[in-house]
Amino acid sequence: MSISDNIKQIRRLLPADVTLVCVSKYHSEREIMEAYECGERHFGESRVQELAVKYEHLPKDIKWHFIGHLQTNKVKQLLPMAYLIHSVDSLKLLQSIDTHAGMLGIKTRVLLEVHIASEQQKYGFTPNDIENALTNNSGSDIFDGLRHTDIAGLMGMATNTDNERQIANEFEQLHELFSRIHDHVIQTRNSATDFNILSMGMTEDYHIALRHGTTMVRIGSGIFGERHNTTDK
Repeated sequence: MSISDNIKQIRRLLPADVTLVCVSKYHSEREIMEAYECGERHFGESRVQELAVKYEHLPKDIKWHFIGHLQTNKVKQLLPMAYLIHSVDSLKLLQSIDTHAGMLGIKTRVLLEVHIASEQQKYGFTPNDIENALTNNSGSDIFDGLRHTDIAGLMGMATNTDNERQIANEFEQLHELFSRIHDHVIQTRNSATDFNILSMGMTEDYHIALRHGTTMVRIGSGIFGERHNTTDK
């Protein structure tokens, strides 16, 4: 099937209020433009250098999502390009983003990455880390002190397994955490709009994520096919 056919098939399954991020990492600018011409505007990249090339060459109304592990020495370069950073996996990185956003005079939107999978190599806060950061001994929380960064929600990746029950349990755990933080934001800030994104579900498991409250799915091979590891046009 073509990229446009793949997108049409996925779109038929997605509710209108779920955002589709086309994961374009390692795929060419030509392929991205095929998806763009189908009306897609949200694209996901995982390497800052690859994103920088595509950002320069492709239409400026594309909303670039950074979904890969982010090193602090790449933050300054990334921030002007990123519509949303999915992969904030430590307080150190969150503070670095806030500092550099202030230096650049911009506001940055991020998601906190939560480690819900059984694989140890995946990055992210544990659910306990997040809970503890909400109410520490001083009475402040993870949102306090951020002047140039909006925490817009959570992101997580389920275990790479064929066990759909395990995946469902992990997604449900993340959804419950998201709901608790959402309630906390309403109670402490009188607003639900600051924290409303739950990014979970990829090509192999987004159909499960849809049953557990995801608001954003990240689909790569289901749209573009297998990765080519190239940035050729």
